[in-house]
Amino acid sequence: MSWKPLRVLTPRSILPALAVLLVLVAGAAAHANKAVPFGDRVAEPGGASARPVNAQSLGTDGLELKVGPGLEAYNRATGEHAWSYRREGATALYLSMAGENAVVVWDDGLVTSVRPGDHEVRWHRAVPGLEDWLAGVGEPGADKRTDEQRKQLQRERAAAALYTVQQSSPWVAVVTPNLTMGFRDADGDLRYNSKAAGNCVYDPTRSVGTEYAVLVPRSCTDSTGQPVSGGVTGYRLDSTGWQLNAGPTVSMKALDGRRVLITDGPIVGPKVFDTKAAAPEAACGSPAETFAAVRPQGSCAAPEGTPQP
Repeated sequence: MSWKPLRVLTPRSILPALAVLLVLVAGAAAHANKAVPFGDRVAEPGGASARPVNAQSLGTDGLELKVGPGLEAYNRATGEHAWSYRREGATALYLSMAGENAVVVWDDGLVTSVRPGDHEVRWHRAVPGLEDWLAGVGEPGADKRTDEQRKQLQRERAAAALYTVQQSSPWVAVVTPNLTMGFRDADGDLRYNSKAAGNCVYDPTRSVGTEYAVLVPRSCTDSTGQPVSGGVTGYRLDSTGWQLNAGPTVSMKALDGRRVLITDGPIVGPKVFDTKAAAPEAACGSPAETFAAVRPQGSCAAPEGTPQP
């Protein structure tokens, strides 16, 4: 049997291996110190020193979720801190549930989906123009707002901008004056991206969400800046949306998980729109009630003066 003697290591033979080792160590150090994308940080129990930015609180899976400065989770039974999700340099303003996931709006215009069960960050999406609109940048009197007034404005607008739709496959809508976007919650995929045309802007503060759709009104002006008729756009992901004609002062109110009361001035009169059927609900006692695609829900009050049985 033949054998070879062990190779004697000399300084010259060690150098290549040492160089490779140094490169690997440097790479590992760089990876360890690499900035976390989006500034994500998760703190385990006891890591929260949170003072929520508002009183909003949602419960899920035995946890109570609060916002500010990040997404804070507490044990609902004991009140103990469970975990804290923060983003460096950003403040969480508002949260809503999309299915079993928490969706958060941040003051830097980012929208994040987090799974509360294991505090996994599922996806981030940036919405153009959202950060400036939240802070009121460029608006008259913006430079005179106090810091607290600016923060209050951000909280109110974040609540107006974010809508989560639960039915079918949960999805997320973000509404700003110039742009509205829809994301599938399963993977954060962008499903629509709609800009207001002409001299029109969307109005997040008058928008309404149901379990099936998000209804967004448009305010429009003519060439002289006078208000003119706009409209209401209904957005869905599981079917085609729709357009409704509307005046400049139209208002909407969700009646339940599918119906919205639309009030459009004294001439047109209020009507109920069913967002599941994507059709208006027939008025009680109207000639069209018998043949309507959507019958009135519940019992209709007898007209005034009608004898009661």
